[in-house]
Amino acid sequence: MVSSSSEKKIYAIVGPTASGKTALGVELALKVGGEIINCDSVQIYREIRIATAKPTEEEKRGVPHHLIDYVDPNVNYTAGDWARDAGEKIVEIESRGRTPILVGGTGFYLRTLRRPLFESPKTDEQLRERFKAIRDVRGPEYLHRMLRKLDPEAAEKLFPRDHVRVIRALEYFFQTGELFSEQQPNRADPPEFVDRIVLFVLNPPRAELYERINMRTKEHFRNGLVDEVKHLLETGVSDDSNALGSHGYRRVCEYLKGERSLESAVEKTQQDIRNYAKRQLTWFRREQGAIWLDGFGDTTAVTHRLFRSVIE
Repeated sequence: MVSSSSEKKIYAIVGPTASGKTALGVELALKVGGEIINCDSVQIYREIRIATAKPTEEEKRGVPHHLIDYVDPNVNYTAGDWARDAGEKIVEIESRGRTPILVGGTGFYLRTLRRPLFESPKTDEQLRERFKAIRDVRGPEYLHRMLRKLDPEAAEKLFPRDHVRVIRALEYFFQTGELFSEQQPNRADPPEFVDRIVLFVLNPPRAELYERINMRTKEHFRNGLVDEVKHLLETGVSDDSNALGSHGYRRVCEYLKGERSLESAVEKTQQDIRNYAKRQLTWFRREQGAIWLDGFGDTTAVTHRLFRSVIE
């Protein structure tokens, strides 16, 4: 039986890629009368399918899912965009007497919802292209070293290879002459519902997680990942877009450009995703108030532990 206080909660299920978040989110939604809001920065894109682990209709089990296949793959959809759209979905879902459940592994999306970003100037596309050109020639670590000289505090909070956010911090400095790190006090107030978010983090055994990632990556390539990327490029999606620059797609683009072999693309993709999973766990350890669930979300034991936390 769900208590009256539980009915007012908003749940978030996060964790590393391949940890079973989708299955656990669906189980919780069926239990509490919930609807799922995607919190994954790649599942947000239409036509980007094979390497995203988007749930099939069968896997959704009748549970409504929102913000999946939501924007065109050439759109530069930001964390701020997602926070706005997710906030609107939360209000909409609750207006129907249902429970919002955020599911995904993009920690920056969730943090932006809980702690809104400050207002920033519109993207200067010419400036961005200059930074991308530097990244392509000298690598993302060079941009991170540049940021460290200009804004050490901002650089400290970003991974050296996180070129998207590093470039944004550099853009902010060169467009405004101000430090990105000093804009924290200018954040907007968080939405009223933020205090009602209960955050669960999946924490599967590392060796088993890496094995899942390796097997799933091979399966993606067998299921036509190269053909999917080839089709996207032929229809005009840029290999420098946020969608094709994501884990699972970037190395395929390099293979199609003749920059690496197919075997190398598979192995490098596996390594990229393993490293990404490790960074996801590091990120979520910094989130205050999180409830950690040891194991994979598609196992009965973890499902029971989750239910004990939300159901009386």
